[in-house]
Amino acid sequence: MPTAPSSASPRIALIAGEASGDQLGGALIRALRQRYPDAEIFGIGGDHMRAAGFDTWWDRRELSVMGLAEVLRHLPRLLKLRGELLRRLDDARPDILVGIDAPDFNLGVERRAREAGMTTVQYVSPTVWAWRQGRVKGIARAVDRVLCLFPFEPAFYERHGVTARYTGHPMADAIPLHNDPVAARQSLGLETEGEIVALLPGSRASEVSRLAGPYIEAAVELASRRPGIRFVAPMADEGARACFESVRETMNSAAKAVDIQLVDGRALEVMAAADVVLVASGTAALECMLVNRPMVVSYRLAPATYRILRHFRLMKTAHVSLPNILAGEALVPELFQHDVTGPALADAAEAWLDGPDRRAALTARFDALHRELRIDAAASAAAAIAELLDQPAAA
Repeated sequence: MPTAPSSASPRIALIAGEASGDQLGGALIRALRQRYPDAEIFGIGGDHMRAAGFDTWWDRRELSVMGLAEVLRHLPRLLKLRGELLRRLDDARPDILVGIDAPDFNLGVERRAREAGMTTVQYVSPTVWAWRQGRVKGIARAVDRVLCLFPFEPAFYERHGVTARYTGHPMADAIPLHNDPVAARQSLGLETEGEIVALLPGSRASEVSRLAGPYIEAAVELASRRPGIRFVAPMADEGARACFESVRETMNSAAKAVDIQLVDGRALEVMAAADVVLVASGTAALECMLVNRPMVVSYRLAPATYRILRHFRLMKTAHVSLPNILAGEALVPELFQHDVTGPALADAAEAWLDGPDRRAALTARFDALHRELRIDAAASAAAAIAELLDQPAAA
């Protein structure tokens, strides 16, 4: 039977396995220390969490494995680490265990810890509302509470008997409500006058390989229609840049001739400098919404994955991009799989460039959505955790 913790100095275990989780964890630790200055906070984390006063049992890079082949190769080590972690948690008996994102690893640990009598929390909901909704049964067994970044998520969990709390999104706290395009252009060394289209074909090589071609074709099309228009493409890393340039080398002379300025990183500044953004569906589309720029969202899967999704009807949402999901309507155009072509992207981008009234309406909607997400995510998450820490433990 769990015992009620001392509210003055609780013992809090955190598990973060990704860079984004480490950032969330660092902010969460600082917010928790506002409430519990003497708390013992330990587990798996990275540099941001250590800087906030975290006792690192293992570095979060031990869990940073991407892709099926990588996971299979590292599976024996990961299983060994999980066993050692569970034994150490059983010895430490934390008052609460918080898994930060990384659901493939964390939910299994949380389930075992909960079965052993610990209070467990999953911070960042898996996208069960979008696909593979059957996973919610496993989440119900694993955690006492889910902390959600998006306001529509708790209602989904309530329908399945899982307690969930909306805490706001940390990106909404970090990105200003107003982003000056002139200042962004000056910062990037760009001319402040004229039309700019940003090209963001994704951060992973697999994304870039599928979207770079249509994006470059769209740039060629727009350049032929609108003399003087410019294109800027932020590259997430050297791998993304090499992939983009490799795709371009295989294309025709017009694609090689169109002027596209590549920038290392600085995606938020490039979005802020742009009049329209062509962006891969995912986190970047959310960032573009928070920067408050018109966008055209693209979503291209590997052919085999696309066939599986279609055959089994695994996608459960009407929209694929977070701006449209948050709004509950098609605020921005979404192009999916075979519809992602250069001419289609160019047409959708040009509709934004030639539609000032439409852009103004979008600006107002994006601002409202930003404010809805901007509720100090770290403090909200800490408050939700404190509710569990300070209440008498149930049998």
